[in-house]
Amino acid sequence: MRLTSIKLNDFRDLYLYQLKDLYYTENQIIEAMPKMIEAATSTELQSAFRTHLEQTKSQRQRLEKIFGRLNMEPEEEKSSAAAGLIDDGSYMVKADGDPAVRDAGLIAAAQRIEHYEMAGYGCARTYAHRLGFHEDANVLQKILDEEGQTDKKLTALAESHINAEAQHATRRY
Repeated sequence: MRLTSIKLNDFRDLYLYQLKDLYYTENQIIEAMPKMIEAATSTELQSAFRTHLEQTKSQRQRLEKIFGRLNMEPEEEKSSAAAGLIDDGSYMVKADGDPAVRDAGLIAAAQRIEHYEMAGYGCARTYAHRLGFHEDANVLQKILDEEGQTDKKLTALAESHINAEAQHATRRY
């Protein structure tokens, strides 16, 4: 629950709010991803998560450069939505049971986060264009493209074999 309300006096404030939310989200992913890598049993999924972790670190750096162009220190705005999605991922990390099923759950959790980021980056990019921050918009579009590629890679892993392995897991009571 937010203790104070945000102030949106103009469109630039809304843009900054989006950037702060994205910066918070990237930082949370950087913290959570090593646990997801460790929890995954598929080497392909571990590799995809490792790649995404490095990509996320690069995305955070690019956000920091955007803040710099705006003459601001990088700042986070805690997002209850992002925090909830990260928490859902931590439930999968800690899940007992068949490892193949957990891998499928890890993909689902990661994709929820990816979709949240894609929505945020799409909005921020659009706001940057409207505000005339075209360099920012180009950077944000590149990050959006990366998020989309990660989502597609996770879908391909799930559909190629991970979901089938999860479906055929032996139920143990």
